[in-house]
Amino acid sequence: MVMQKVYSVAQINQYIKNMFAQDFLLNRVSVRGEVSNCKYHRSGHIYFSLKDVSGTIACVMFARARMGLAFQLSDGQQVVVDGSVSVYERDGKYQLYASRIRQDGAGVLYERFLALKQSLEEMGMFAPEYKKPIPKYVRKLGVVTASTGAAVRDIITVSRRRNPGIQIILYPAQVQGEGAAESVAEGLRVLDGQNVDVIIVGRGGGSIEDLWAFNEEIVARAIFACETPVISAVGHETDTTIADFVADLRAPTPSAAAELAVADVGALWQQLLDAQAGFGRLLRQRVGEQRGRAESLRLRLHYASPKQKARDQRQRAAELDTQLRRGIQDSLQDRKRRMALAIERLRGLSPLEKLAQGYACVTDEDGKRISSVRQVRKDGWLRTYVADGRIESRVVAVEKLDLSDETVRNETEERKE
Repeated sequence: MVMQKVYSVAQINQYIKNMFAQDFLLNRVSVRGEVSNCKYHRSGHIYFSLKDVSGTIACVMFARARMGLAFQLSDGQQVVVDGSVSVYERDGKYQLYASRIRQDGAGVLYERFLALKQSLEEMGMFAPEYKKPIPKYVRKLGVVTASTGAAVRDIITVSRRRNPGIQIILYPAQVQGEGAAESVAEGLRVLDGQNVDVIIVGRGGGSIEDLWAFNEEIVARAIFACETPVISAVGHETDTTIADFVADLRAPTPSAAAELAVADVGALWQQLLDAQAGFGRLLRQRVGEQRGRAESLRLRLHYASPKQKARDQRQRAAELDTQLRRGIQDSLQDRKRRMALAIERLRGLSPLEKLAQGYACVTDEDGKRISSVRQVRKDGWLRTYVADGRIESRVVAVEKLDLSDETVRNETEERKE
């Protein structure tokens, strides 16, 4: 038995790559098709697919070749790609390595999109006056999307997180491929008759072909005919479909649609608690203000009453009487002091007081006071008044003395003693 040689995967991929490299046609080829799944990588490379009615081929344009690209590559464009076909050994897949890309029309799907958009816009189906407001508090939510996938999970998760008691009715529509548009339109008609508060219609992200069901006229007319407000949530934020223009509100993602449709009950409850607390504070403040005002009015009434005025007048009269009595008493005391001072002064001037102190008052026989020896003559009569009587005497001699002399003053003082 002859042993058959066994090759590794890498060897087979390398062999096929060499075959591609030796094929003259595949080394320099131009391919026409519609751009799909276009992605700009952060490395600078562009990854996309070329498709036509019969098939699809993966393509890549490396960053070094982008220098010759004169336009922004995007889904739906009809282009001609020059390059070579080779095998990517790691994945074992062949792809078109683009060296140059030229525009070759706008793309069949994109042209259909623009034509339908213009037609529906001319009919007024995008007009703001036809947009219905989204209810603020939704209790019953309708959802038209695939029963499996991230979109329905995101909508259910976000809705129940915001309102655990919300009722969700799902219409499991086909959202991609043949018959998808009819399935979505039927779902809208069914849920519009289920008395739901709002309908979310949409799906997760994808290529323009994947999202095409939401660019069909049948879906646009079904949305426009709904009596129930409709939120469109198709693809990612950068994706735009005809359904977005017709719907009453566009959401960038299915999760965002749930955020827009369903009120946050927890936040509302917190707002109610805050409002209750604020009302309590305001009520206490108003009650305090009214109590203060009532107390002020009570005091004003108290002081304005005749009884209080009479009491105040009596108190004032008593205070004035006390002040008057004190003033009279102070005035009498002052006058007594002044009288005592006057009496003392009079006493100092009284002859009787001087006499009581040992002095005498001398007059002549006619009663004239003697103050100098020149008024006295020898053998004349004098009257001397002392403290307890009068003395009649005759002048024996008259002698004038100088009282400024110390000896004379001492003798006079001795005589007094």
